[in-house]
Amino acid sequence: MKHKEVAQRIAQAIGKNNLLGAAHCATRLRLVIKDTSKIDQVALDDDVDLKGTFEANGQYQIIVGPGDVNDVYAELVKITGVGEADKDELKKMTTQGKKENPIMVLIKVLSDIFVPLIPALVAGGLLMALNNVLTGVGLFGPKSVVEMFPGIKGAAEIINMMASAPFAFLPILIGISATKRFGGNPYLGAAAGMMMVMPSLVNGYGVSEAVATGTMPHWDLFGLQVAQAGYQGQVLPVIAVAWILATLEKFFHKKLANAIDFTFTPMLAIIITGFLTFIVVGPVLRVVSDAVTDGIVWLYATTGGIGSGIFGFFYSAIVLTGLHQSFPAIETTLLADMAKTGGSFIFPIAAMANVAQGAATFAIFFITKNKKQKALASSAGFSAMLGITEPAMFGVNLKLKFPFFIGLIAAGIASAVIGFLHVLAVSMGPAGVIGFIAIKPSSIPAFMLGIAISFIIAFTTTYFYGRKKWLKKTLQVLKKHKEKYSN
Repeated sequence: MKHKEVAQRIAQAIGKNNLLGAAHCATRLRLVIKDTSKIDQVALDDDVDLKGTFEANGQYQIIVGPGDVNDVYAELVKITGVGEADKDELKKMTTQGKKENPIMVLIKVLSDIFVPLIPALVAGGLLMALNNVLTGVGLFGPKSVVEMFPGIKGAAEIINMMASAPFAFLPILIGISATKRFGGNPYLGAAAGMMMVMPSLVNGYGVSEAVATGTMPHWDLFGLQVAQAGYQGQVLPVIAVAWILATLEKFFHKKLANAIDFTFTPMLAIIITGFLTFIVVGPVLRVVSDAVTDGIVWLYATTGGIGSGIFGFFYSAIVLTGLHQSFPAIETTLLADMAKTGGSFIFPIAAMANVAQGAATFAIFFITKNKKQKALASSAGFSAMLGITEPAMFGVNLKLKFPFFIGLIAAGIASAVIGFLHVLAVSMGPAGVIGFIAIKPSSIPAFMLGIAISFIIAFTTTYFYGRKKWLKKTLQVLKKHKEKYSN
C-alpha cells in the first residue's frame, strides 16, 4: 500500500475543507466531518486499498487495516492541515452539547484503564500458556515435557515466574493506568498499588482462609481493628483507590501554594488514600468484587453450554456497539483468581465469533466476481481469523447482511459446544485460530473442535446461500433485460 497516495484519495473524496478533526485506532481512521453529504462515497467504496466505511457516534470511520492506518493517518494530517487529535479529543468534538449515556461512559473509563495494560497481560498470559504446555501432564504423553526432559526444568520455572509477575502485581499496573485516567500522577498510582500488595500483608489469595480460620492479623487503630489484608488479584478496589488518590491530588494542587504543594501534596494524597483503603474502601469493594466474580462463575456454571451459546451468538453484535471494551476488566478478574474461577470463558467465545465472521468473509471471496470485494474479503477474512474482525464485519459482512447473521449463528453453535465441554482460557491472547495457546492444555482439542465447527458452518452456509442468492439476482437481471428487449 502506498500510504501517501491512499491519503490523497481519501482527502479528495471527503474534501480537504470538509474535515474538522481526525484520529485513528488500531484499524480505522476516525474523522469528524462538517457535511457527510459532500463525501464521494462511491470513490471510497471503489478504492482497492480501503476495507470499508461506516458512521458511528458522530464519527465517519474509514477502515484501512492494522499497521497501515498509522501511516495513512500521518499523511492525511499533512495533506489536509487538520491538527492531530487523540480519540478523547475527537469524542469531545462529536459529543459537545450532548448528554452522554452513563453506561457508555463507564465502559469508556474501563476501556481507557485496561486497554493500555493488555500488552503486559497478554505477554504474561502467553508465557503462562507456554508454562502450561511445558508442565501439563497428558498433553504430549503420560508425562509432562519437563518430566520427559528434566534439563529444561529451570527454564520452565523462570518462564513461570515471568508469567506470574503481571498478575501478582496487577494492582500496581491498574494503579498506574487508572490514576492517569482520572487525572492524577501515575507514579503515585503505582505507589498506591504497591502498598496494596506489600509482602507484610496477608496475600490477597489467602485472605478468605485467614478470615475463616481466625488467623488474620490486625492493626489496632484507635480501638478499631483494621485487617492487614493484601489485594492481589483484585480490580475494583484498586480502581476506586486510584480515583480517590487522583481526586485528592487535584484538590491539594488547587489549595496549596507552589513549594508547599510540591512537597506535601504527594504525601497528603497517599496517607489519606492509604488509611481509607485499608479501613473502608478495600474491605467493602473486596466483598463487592468477590460477589461479582462469584456471580459470573455461578452464571457460567448454571447456564453452561446454553449460556455460552447465547453469549456467542450475540458477541459480534456486542462488538458493533463497543460494549466489548468492558470485557478486559471482567477477564482480568477471572484470570487473576483462577483457583476459584478456573479461567476465562469470554476468550474462547470471542475466538468462536471472530472465526465465524472470518469464515463467512472467506466464503464471499469464492462467490463474488467483484475484484475489489474479492481482494477485501481475502485480507479481511485472514485478519478476522487472527482476531481482528472490523475489516471483515464493516467492510464485507454487514454490507451484504446475510454473511454477518450466518456468522452469528455459527458462533452461537460453536460457543454452545465449547460451553458444554467446559473450555476455559488460562491467559489472554489472540482470539482466533491460534488462540489455542491461551487455552488450558487439556481443553485444546475441544477448543479446536469449536473452531472447526464455527468455520465450517459459517463458510459452507454463507457459500451455498450466497451462491443461491447471487444466482437468483442474476436471473432477475436477465429476465428484466429480456422483457425490455422483447417489448
